[in-house]
Amino acid sequence: MSKRIVITGLGVVAPNGVGIPAFTRAIKNGESGIRYDAQLQELQFSCQIAGKPQLTEELISQYFTELELRGFNSTGILYGVIAGMEAWKNAGLSIELNEEPDWDSGTIFGSGTSGIDKFRESIYKIDELQVRKLGSTVVAQTMNSGVSAYLGGKLGLGNQVTTNSSACTTGTEAILMAYDRIQSGQAKRILAGSTSDSGPYIWGGFDALRVCSSKYNDNPENGSRPMSASAAGFVPGSGAGALVIEDLETALERGATIYAEILGGNVNSGGQRGNGSMTAPNSIAVQRCISSAIHNSSISANDIDAINGHLTATTKDSLEIENWTKALGRSGTDFPYINSLKSMTGHCLGAAGSVESIAAVLQLHEGFVFGNTNCNDLHPEITALIDPLKVPLKTINSNPNIIAKASFGFGDVNACIIFKKFQK
Repeated sequence: MSKRIVITGLGVVAPNGVGIPAFTRAIKNGESGIRYDAQLQELQFSCQIAGKPQLTEELISQYFTELELRGFNSTGILYGVIAGMEAWKNAGLSIELNEEPDWDSGTIFGSGTSGIDKFRESIYKIDELQVRKLGSTVVAQTMNSGVSAYLGGKLGLGNQVTTNSSACTTGTEAILMAYDRIQSGQAKRILAGSTSDSGPYIWGGFDALRVCSSKYNDNPENGSRPMSASAAGFVPGSGAGALVIEDLETALERGATIYAEILGGNVNSGGQRGNGSMTAPNSIAVQRCISSAIHNSSISANDIDAINGHLTATTKDSLEIENWTKALGRSGTDFPYINSLKSMTGHCLGAAGSVESIAAVLQLHEGFVFGNTNCNDLHPEITALIDPLKVPLKTINSNPNIIAKASFGFGDVNACIIFKKFQK
């Protein structure tokens, strides 16, 4: 018999809000976290704006000791630990230094890369024959599983502690991996999420591919324009999102706040066949991923009230909408509401799926659908498929019951998850 799996804790480090209260306010009010980045201009990037979380030393000191911060240079781990520990506390779970690990709790916390700035720093020291000066935490900061290892130690987790990595689908995939582990009875609780480093050494490759926005360097908040006719590429971003996921019985036993229920989902790949490639999605695979997620969740396509799309502000936005219409068998005025968080945060890469899933869950929990900023000029290819009113420009109080969240990543990989407003 399948278990009911719920979300009991949320934590976020996003460009437009650090912490759940600030992030919730930002997405409701359409507040952007995209800013001019002087370093990108100095390095002669075409795109000189970015979505980068704003952290204070005071906030960082609440999560890391002075000793831990000595020689520390990994924004991804920093973001992930802060988001993860916020989610843990938000779930009403204690952070105590017990001798015994918590055998029932684990973490699946994804990452695209880890400590790329620390890597660069280390390479220079090695090249200068200073290998003995690398310090004792280089490995922990630069191994891809560094973020889950740090969280596992700070929270004393005794169940699975691992890091997944699937490009821009990473966060959504991590949630589904956590769902599966709990569903199979191997854990009661998993801290699921993902993180992404900040900076030019992460973003440079995308700038070289000419997929980043370069026309709005003087007007950063208008730079990220998903579904817009004037979209000019994505704005690079970073951050982390974390969700505490557990079985309903355990959550009710401890009187936890329940933010939403996970009905199911699906992960697949287009195999880089058909119209799929390393950088482009196979449309048939995308449609199959969505359809299978709906089937696995025991709902119908007509039950979906809103979609939180991948929608990066590239030429693929129209194709994504087309794939949704085909997978759902819904178009025009029958199409669900759809939005893209990237209009306010930019594309947070490995962190995108988890940060955007938190936005989806908050919409269910608080009964709203956030607006798509910078989309006053909806692309004509999209208006030919769906009613423009289904792409709200400002927050509406529509009280959605079921939201579909999808992510699509380099390597032609896809993930779709179905969230539902919790009802006993």
